[in-house]
Amino acid sequence: MVEPTEHLLALKVMRLTRPTLISPQVLTAEPKDLPQNSFEKIIKNDATTVAGCETIAAGQFMLLPQSFGNIYLGEMFSSYVCVHNCRSHPVSNVSVKADLQSNNSRVSLPIHADKTGPVTLNPEETLDDVIHHEVKEIGTHILVCEVSYMTPAGLETSFRKFFKFQVVKPLDVKTKFYNAETDDVYLEAQIQNITVGPICLEKVELESSEQYTVTSLNTLATGESVFSSKTMLQPQNSCQFLYCIRPIPEIARDPNALKAANNIGKLDIVWRSNLGERGRLQTSQLQRCPLEYSDLRLLVIDAKSTVRIGEGFSFRCRVTNTSERSMDLLMGLNTKAKPGCGYTGVTEFALGALEPGQMKEFPLTVCPVRLGLIVISNLQLTDLFTKRKYEFDNFLQVFVVEEDYREEEFHVDKYVRYNIPATV
Repeated sequence: MVEPTEHLLALKVMRLTRPTLISPQVLTAEPKDLPQNSFEKIIKNDATTVAGCETIAAGQFMLLPQSFGNIYLGEMFSSYVCVHNCRSHPVSNVSVKADLQSNNSRVSLPIHADKTGPVTLNPEETLDDVIHHEVKEIGTHILVCEVSYMTPAGLETSFRKFFKFQVVKPLDVKTKFYNAETDDVYLEAQIQNITVGPICLEKVELESSEQYTVTSLNTLATGESVFSSKTMLQPQNSCQFLYCIRPIPEIARDPNALKAANNIGKLDIVWRSNLGERGRLQTSQLQRCPLEYSDLRLLVIDAKSTVRIGEGFSFRCRVTNTSERSMDLLMGLNTKAKPGCGYTGVTEFALGALEPGQMKEFPLTVCPVRLGLIVISNLQLTDLFTKRKYEFDNFLQVFVVEEDYREEEFHVDKYVRYNIPATV
């Protein structure tokens, strides 16, 4: 077997990465101290200091990579591979292969994909190429480069070189889900920079699944972002993003489908380092907490947020049978059962039969008798089959104003929607 030092070809592999910014390290001492002027002489001879400004660390300098180094998940791994013929005679049948091996996979990286087969290298000629690969796994990676060629004696010979590096996490992403009283879900995403340098968040988007639509709450009504034009994060700093996720109408109308629709979507994050290197991360499928409903679900679908005192106002409710049995419902709203509630109105009527998964809408009217914020409560639904009663409290809030309140100050275009759990 031919020893590596005796090979006819030389293989060089260099990782392509941008330099880092460093500042000169300043260390001074008084002339009467023990070091005297030793530190000053060292600083003046340091290549990173500015003449005449040695003690103020003016500016920053670019430091070229000193090792193969680490790479962050989602970044593009780039490497320069060069095979050089350092002999005085041609070497035939030269080919180069590169594989990137991780804990879970092995990926072949094409080198000179435009060439159909082995080549012949004349003396002092090189065969080189730049390979790129987006790393998608955390942990140890090994770049395996293999060179094959034919000796003058006609023997097929090859040798390998291995280059190990680590892939680490650049961002720490934490998510919180808030189930609203409606079918809406609010997602808070906190993104923390855990790299050693500052980064710029270029894009943070929530790509919804087919069962939901997403509205970003990170922009103002004018369309301007709530953040600055460039969201810069220093090391260990974090930033929060908020999204509203709403089920599509087909899912929202089917309680069983809504319970099963737990996949919300994926966060897509694009950032750049302080020297412009681009990275991209996509989270796994985010899942909301499973919905838990009682036998009946009440939803206020149409109601004004501001009303006048002494004037009756109407609102619409929707009741859904989320149980597995049929019901025959009787609806009742009795304000006498709760003195001092701030409104009057007594209503009782039959809703009729309601099969599992079905819903019915019905109007209600009350008259406010007290100024300020009032809470509509004490709605009762009775299943005539089982004689079981379901009570709904605090299912609507409205603000009551005086009779001479100006019409243009009414917020009649705003509606509130509530999803209220039942108390049996």
